[in-house]
Amino acid sequence: MSEQEEQREQEPEEDAGIVGISPEPARGKRWYVVHTFTGHENKVKSSIERRAASQGLDDRIGRILVLTEDELRGTRRGKRQVRKHKLFPGYVIIEMELDDQTQHLVRSTAGVTGFIGPGRQPVPLEQTEIQNILSTLGGEEAPRMRVAFQPGDMMRVVSGPFENFHGRIEEVNVAKEKLTLLISIFGRDTPVEVDFADVEKLQ
Repeated sequence: MSEQEEQREQEPEEDAGIVGISPEPARGKRWYVVHTFTGHENKVKSSIERRAASQGLDDRIGRILVLTEDELRGTRRGKRQVRKHKLFPGYVIIEMELDDQTQHLVRSTAGVTGFIGPGRQPVPLEQTEIQNILSTLGGEEAPRMRVAFQPGDMMRVVSGPFENFHGRIEEVNVAKEKLTLLISIFGRDTPVEVDFADVEKLQ
């Protein structure tokens, strides 16, 4: 892999700034879910914000969320590889005052396929729904992290006393950022606990 390719892989996607987001909408606004082409979520977000400002509707279009969490994808050359993982690919959540103008602005934005609701008609989220969505992301606390590997994956230990050993994941402990690997030692599979930062996933 070239240095340019490696750099692109390390560059995080645009973050929606979930931490600290209040689920309480501004007066006159409600939260709506919009369906987009997968992979176009951030482009849709930026485009709606830009078009709302140019059309003088930014007072009626509020926050736009592309829900993400950090995903640890292992290590490379001793460095943790963390990327943004979209929780709901193909969807954005928009705080807006619904009327003909704002609805047309959203629907006519490139990459948008429609609102989520009966017949693709916009139906606002209940307050408990948006609260539950944001609370699963950590709310006011630090955002949670998921990992890109799971039990059964083959890993290579890149540092520590078992460096260069290969092992199969038996258990993943996200809270402690540790793995239990089954490593063959003297011909016998032996469970060994290692840090996330000490392994990389075999391709």
